[in-house]
Amino acid sequence: MRVLVTGGAGFIGSHLCEYLIEQGHEVICLDNLSTGRISNVAAIRHHPRFQLIVADIREEDLLSELIRQVDHVYHLAAAVGVRLIMEKPVETLEVNTFGTEIVLKHASKFHKKVLIASTSEVYGDHNEFPLREDSTRVYGPTTVRRWAYAASKALDEFLALAYHQERGTPVVIVRLFNIVGPRQTGRYGMVVPTFVKQALMGQSITVFGDGQQTRCFGYVTDAVEALVRLMEHPKSEGEVFNLGSDEEIRIIDLAHLVKEKTGSASPIVFIPYDKAYGPGYEDMHRRVPDLTKVRTWIGYRPRLNIHQILDHIVEYYRQNPWD
Repeated sequence: MRVLVTGGAGFIGSHLCEYLIEQGHEVICLDNLSTGRISNVAAIRHHPRFQLIVADIREEDLLSELIRQVDHVYHLAAAVGVRLIMEKPVETLEVNTFGTEIVLKHASKFHKKVLIASTSEVYGDHNEFPLREDSTRVYGPTTVRRWAYAASKALDEFLALAYHQERGTPVVIVRLFNIVGPRQTGRYGMVVPTFVKQALMGQSITVFGDGQQTRCFGYVTDAVEALVRLMEHPKSEGEVFNLGSDEEIRIIDLAHLVKEKTGSASPIVFIPYDKAYGPGYEDMHRRVPDLTKVRTWIGYRPRLNIHQILDHIVEYYRQNPWD
């Protein structure tokens, strides 16, 4: 099978490309390298079934031709990370909405199945736990830039489902919950690589807010295998799935656990949100997925707990300190 992965040189995308190559597929990776890196696909860069195309998701003629050539499209290209969203809101909205529209338009034209990588951010500032795929979404005001990313990804989902319902476009939507692992960068606010690198370098471990907020962290290899299984499921078209881990941990406890795993003497310091991201930033106190649906459909269960995940990530950054 021939597959297109947009954002394929990114953190999750590169692991997905590797997995697809291992499964015997031919992979075209499209990435503009704004957050992705050629080094992420170094292991498969010269594989005969892998092709890297450095281009923007908004280059419509190119996208049309690539989608025509392939069987499946994994659409992962997006502006991601809290810091990038806060610093470049226009780019966030343009890439996430216009890029997805182009992919869906031409997937519909050639009737190719598309997996849309969405995010737990679409749930917004919720009060339901755990979060089901049909849970209510609650957003802050449009004057708070924080919600631009969530709104853009929610629009992606609405658009994908509209194409499916109105035009019969085969789509599946997967909401990723804090997927972590090797190659993830901390440059744009990703907490796990940030903590690990700070600890290994002897810098202060910076906890934003009071550290009482909780998150669930899923491992990237578990996630990419599930993405492929959901894409290949014959009845997944038009469905939405949560994907990640439901093991909850407070951010302050994560910081202490990273210190323990690295043997670091780094102090833990607290930074107010307005100092980290500017005035008016809002965050969610909890975010826990209900994984019942994905477990029922494909038997998904996270293989690694947070201790095992951190062991892998710490070892990776010990061996790749400048990554």
